[in-house]
Amino acid sequence: MESSEMKVLINDEEQYSLWPGYLAIPAGWRDTGVGGTKEECLVYVKESWRDMRPRSLRVQMEESAGKVAHA
Repeated sequence: MESSEMKVLINDEEQYSLWPGYLAIPAGWRDTGVGGTKEECLVYVKESWRDMRPRSLRVQMEESAGKVAHA
């Protein structure tokens, strides 16, 4: 029987995903330690994921902004 328990996962790009608790975590993702109902997990994601841009893009944009500021 499948459980309705969900997990919140995060990847190296700091993107979040909800994942069924009964499934193995896929490669490239790790458990945040947050779990519960879908609604509880969505509240956590909404509070935690403020910037939807992938981490690599945020870093690139910050570096570009720094170069422009020093020019």
